[in-house]
Amino acid sequence: MNQTSVTTTTAPVPATDAESYILFELAGTTYALRTAEVQHMEMVEHVTPVPNSPPFVEGVIFSRGQVVPAINLRVRFGLPQQKTTMKSRLIIVRSGQRRVGLIVDSAREFRTIGRESIQPSNEAIAGLSGRYLLGIANIADRLILVLDIKEVLESSGEIHSADAMAAASAS
Repeated sequence: MNQTSVTTTTAPVPATDAESYILFELAGTTYALRTAEVQHMEMVEHVTPVPNSPPFVEGVIFSRGQVVPAINLRVRFGLPQQKTTMKSRLIIVRSGQRRVGLIVDSAREFRTIGRESIQPSNEAIAGLSGRYLLGIANIADRLILVLDIKEVLESSGEIHSADAMAAASAS
């Protein structure tokens, strides 16, 4: 009897494609932004209102030597506005040449999330939330809405006017 030996080899498993995210809260919901897009985070201090700005633009702030528009993400996402507290944070993000401060309820956690953990958002949800939702991660029974900061900043021409107001305030 002729026996043929079959050897099976297992291909090396590629490392998971994971990225680091900063997690923040808005109205009891957890959101995530890629840390590569976050320049720094600070407490919300004095925001200078700018007349005739869109409702979600709180005004401008002076951060690390630059005047930056401050966007209230609660209002941007259609949630009720709330006064800032000691837990509120200003997350300074950069997308392309744009630098913007995002006012959030709280932010203190960094987490690595594998791409396989992020599921595309349902069409019904994506239609309601705009294109700025990359997907939803389910980590340890916790749902995390993963944002595309470029879309958050670009999906409304009103933010461009906030950039112009910040530039005018800096002059």
